[in-house]
Amino acid sequence: MNTTLCARLLPFFQPFFFSPNRCPSYIEPQNLTHVSEFFLLGLSDDPELQPLLFGLFLSMYLVAILGNLLIVLAVSSDSHLHTPMYFFLSHLSLADICFISTTVPKMIVDIQTHSRVISHGDCLTQMSFLIFFGCMDGMLLTAMAYDRFVAICHPLHYPAIMHPRLCCFLVLVSFLISLLDSQLHNLIVLQLTCFKDVKIFNFFCDPSQLLRLACSDTLTNNIVMYFVGAISGFLPISGIFFSYYKIVSSILRVSSSGGKYRAFSTCGSHLSVVCLFYGTAIGVYLGSTLLPSPRKDVVASIMYAIVSPMLNPFIYSLRNRDIKRALWREKWRCLCNMELQNQTGVSEFFLLGLSDDPDLQPLLLGLFLSMYLVTVLGNLLIVLAVSSDSHLHTPMYFFLSHLSLADIGFTSTTVPKMIWDMHTHSRVTSYEGCLTQLTFFVLFVCWDSVLLTVMAYDRFVAICHPLHYPVIMHPRLCSLLVLVSFLISLLDSQLHFLMISQLSFCTNVEIPHFFCDPPQLLKFACFEIPTNNLFIYFIGAIFGGIPVSGILFSYYKIISSILRVPSSGGKYKAFSTCGSHLSVVCLFYGTGLGVYLSSAASHSPRKGAVASVVYTVFTPMLNPFIYSLRNRDIKRAMQKLLSKTI
Repeated sequence: MNTTLCARLLPFFQPFFFSPNRCPSYIEPQNLTHVSEFFLLGLSDDPELQPLLFGLFLSMYLVAILGNLLIVLAVSSDSHLHTPMYFFLSHLSLADICFISTTVPKMIVDIQTHSRVISHGDCLTQMSFLIFFGCMDGMLLTAMAYDRFVAICHPLHYPAIMHPRLCCFLVLVSFLISLLDSQLHNLIVLQLTCFKDVKIFNFFCDPSQLLRLACSDTLTNNIVMYFVGAISGFLPISGIFFSYYKIVSSILRVSSSGGKYRAFSTCGSHLSVVCLFYGTAIGVYLGSTLLPSPRKDVVASIMYAIVSPMLNPFIYSLRNRDIKRALWREKWRCLCNMELQNQTGVSEFFLLGLSDDPDLQPLLLGLFLSMYLVTVLGNLLIVLAVSSDSHLHTPMYFFLSHLSLADIGFTSTTVPKMIWDMHTHSRVTSYEGCLTQLTFFVLFVCWDSVLLTVMAYDRFVAICHPLHYPVIMHPRLCSLLVLVSFLISLLDSQLHFLMISQLSFCTNVEIPHFFCDPPQLLKFACFEIPTNNLFIYFIGAIFGGIPVSGILFSYYKIISSILRVPSSGGKYKAFSTCGSHLSVVCLFYGTGLGVYLSSAASHSPRKGAVASVVYTVFTPMLNPFIYSLRNRDIKRAMQKLLSKTI
């Protein structure tokens, strides 16, 4: 049995199905204090399947996150859904997001790095969070069953019984019981004194696997296991069974068939999720008991660990009219706001630019035109040099060429419009043109950021795993990483577009900037939409924080690996391979952070616009110089290219 939910049921069933694990005399026991790491054997050892598994589970993870986030946003934004049932549903969605996030990201990283090692501390941490959120799911499903029981069996007293304080109390109790469950599992695993093996036949640290690998068993552990299994396994299931026994009994007393159908339909989605959650876990348990095959158990555990959190939003959106209506309202609100703004509201914006001084306009025109031409020419030379020189057909330069294309698109969304406005002395931009510019601006900024993260990962593999570099960074993976980075950026831009399109602008807006900056548009909206603001900040945290975290983690591993090199020459040679990338990262994020801090400190919109020139214009222009001046391969390729043309 290789499932975490079943690990909560395992302590109760364990004495009936198999005896306590004892180390045979011919096996050398490994003391827990000396076990520093475990090996997660994962789903498959076939190297040809790894890219397919990577794309499959990454897409499933993104669908699960997006689907559950939509449930949370629909419940929080629609007043018709501010009821106990949907209050519990929103917390269930949050628990599902965390539940799937404890296993899938680690599995995706392991697939790409071909490293299945997990430290002892990380294994215990993953196990704790997995049990915590798995138990939270079970407890919330029980609370939702109780809510349906009160709604159907005591409809007249429902508002009095399920008041907001009780709902918050039930969620808090679910949280505390889940926390107790995870800590008890931690204590049990920490008491294990020896292991028969360190190979875990799963893609995550399954508690039942750790118990199976243990050599010893104690009476205290058995007593605690019985207690944990009873509390976290059978009490929720018993509560759900009792609630539905009362619900079915009450429905059967309804005289009309229409009344029966209407009463039962209110708990159809919840019952489907309960069957999916517990049914898959019990199926995995029975399958592992009757047909003990570790590899089959791993595949079966995917059903409840990944598929179940992914399908829950679809079950509630497809089988629940209120959720569907809320999602449709959000969609139509976006469209209606756009129609209203295009017909009766704001039809254009005024970009105030960098300066109102007419004497400066020719100077600014010549300056930014020359900078734009240098940017486009420099980045095109990088693309041509990489594509024309076979020595540069490597992953690092493959990503660099796409970064140059992203920089061309990045600077082309703002500078040509600014140059045209200076030339025509017209600073008007239409509503549609503003939204279009905003969409492409966010797309290329995010693509720049994600590509820099991918390049950091490439440098991490090259320095920390040099012997496996050709195997890991094969062409299909490189193409897949570029495609995934583009799709993530496209998702980010569309989310920004949807949120900004919901804003209403009462009068013609003067934007103290040279392009349609999303924060500026938020400031000039007629009224604040808290959900929009929170969602935009959340999007910024996800699409900004995750790439930065990936870069910091990669360089932490790179620096740790370089410091272990004995010779100073070896250290310099290793670090020089990522010097250009590190310079670009510091320039890109440093200027962006500088603009944010300067605008926050000065509170001067015009100064903020001048400061933003640094990262929107200077950064794309300087990137080719950094890579050509600090990189001998690029310089040689450019010299060959220029010699061919001349």
